[in-house]
Amino acid sequence: MAKNHVQEGNKMNWSNGGAAAVVSGQAVVVGTLVGVAETDIAVGETGVLVVVEVWSLPKAAEAITQGAKLYWDANGDPVGGVAGSGCLTATATDNTYAGVAFAPAASGDAIVDIKLNA
Repeated sequence: MAKNHVQEGNKMNWSNGGAAAVVSGQAVVVGTLVGVAETDIAVGETGVLVVVEVWSLPKAAEAITQGAKLYWDANGDPVGGVAGSGCLTATATDNTYAGVAFAPAASGDAIVDIKLNA
């Protein structure tokens, strides 16, 4: 293997410098990359974010077609969730690219399966 290989790149360490703890399975935006917390990450602690694979994440009240590009809206209103807590949307403007819909979802569905960073 080449001497400059660092790792496979499926996971990354991330330090929670925010004001709230992150729970396992929660989406986290790091720059222009979206990851999912592998475990709970307390404020001031470092944990692991998974930046590949398929995840079920909260979505906005809109129909999503399979294969559609999805974006993380940090202030979005998820179906059945806390208003302004963030969710996936097909709207690119002012949002962070997150990946591709792995399966379709109806407008009333609370989640959509997304292939992260695809």
